[in-house]
Amino acid sequence: MMTDTVHTVGIIMNGVTGRMGTQQHLRRSIKAIIDQGGVHLGPGETILPDPILVGRNPAKLASLAAQAGVTRWTTNLATALADRKNLIYFDAQTTERRADAVKEALAAGKHIYCEKPVAVSTAQALELYRLARRKSLKHGVVQDKLWLPGMRQLKMLRDSGFFGRILSIRGEFGYWVFEGDTITPQRPSWNYRKENGGGIIMDMLCHFRYVLDNLFGAVQAVCCLGATHIPRRRDEAGKRYSCTADDSAYATFELAGGIIAQINASWAVRVRRDDLLVLQVDGTKGSAVAGLRHCWVQPYGATPRFVWNPDMETPLDFQAGWQQVPPQQEFDNAFKAQWELFLRHVVQGEPFPWNLLEGAKGVQLAEKGLESWRKRAWVQVPELKP
Repeated sequence: MMTDTVHTVGIIMNGVTGRMGTQQHLRRSIKAIIDQGGVHLGPGETILPDPILVGRNPAKLASLAAQAGVTRWTTNLATALADRKNLIYFDAQTTERRADAVKEALAAGKHIYCEKPVAVSTAQALELYRLARRKSLKHGVVQDKLWLPGMRQLKMLRDSGFFGRILSIRGEFGYWVFEGDTITPQRPSWNYRKENGGGIIMDMLCHFRYVLDNLFGAVQAVCCLGATHIPRRRDEAGKRYSCTADDSAYATFELAGGIIAQINASWAVRVRRDDLLVLQVDGTKGSAVAGLRHCWVQPYGATPRFVWNPDMETPLDFQAGWQQVPPQQEFDNAFKAQWELFLRHVVQGEPFPWNLLEGAKGVQLAEKGLESWRKRAWVQVPELKP
């Protein structure tokens, strides 16, 4: 009688008491994978995660573990790293804590999967990549937006030749983050303190790098203007503090193939668009507008012939000429989808190109964006040498 093969993988999850770590990585990814019976590799073979939660607050850890049905938690990272059944170290801490903890995990022989930015500098991020490669350990970086339904539909359109030659990308990201004077802020206060690794340029240009590189063309240059539109906010205790990091970024990118991308990102903007993130892609044969979950297209043959006349109401409905891309498949949670691929990479050695080097590229673009803002000039983005 054949018995099922179950690969039980211990995962150290550090920093999951934060909003993103709790919701996306623990509840909607690892717990969801456990609840579905694991990652199924084939008939009778499964990967089953066995998480241990790590953090600094024992009360929070105990409560979160109980809610998620997790039996293991600790405030002692060294103890978790010393346990040989824990194969993977995952980091969702604040940015300035990440590199040191990842180094410690690499020294303990753990495979690495972490949030971005992976470090506070390109040099530090490259050091992590080189350490992991030297130790022949597997490593990955969260690049969740590549698995969002809207972005996957854009990729399908690109791969099918729908756009013809891609000319440009226009993007808008962001929403109003309350200051705390009358309504509770919905983002942590460290996001607005440069000394704690905060700032929207460091945060979002890491995302823009992998989206642009993977969907449209390698980023070759950047011109970025940052701003701190809201100079004072209230922290988690209700105390007012001065914001030392940028809360808005206005960036233009040159991509391989002559493609131009312009993306604005702000935590001080009110939303009047289809979604919190919207990308418009224009090509010689057609255009598409994608949000997080949906995508609309307008091919060349259905493009209206507009004539400029501001002295009368336009007879055309700008929205009516777009067709929604029909759902052709089911899309799982974007974080969960990448987690499953990384678990398959660790257990079976399946390809996983979204590694620490790709994470370093995100940090590089953020640094180049900050440099551009400081110099008020275009800055080249050279190829990173691993």
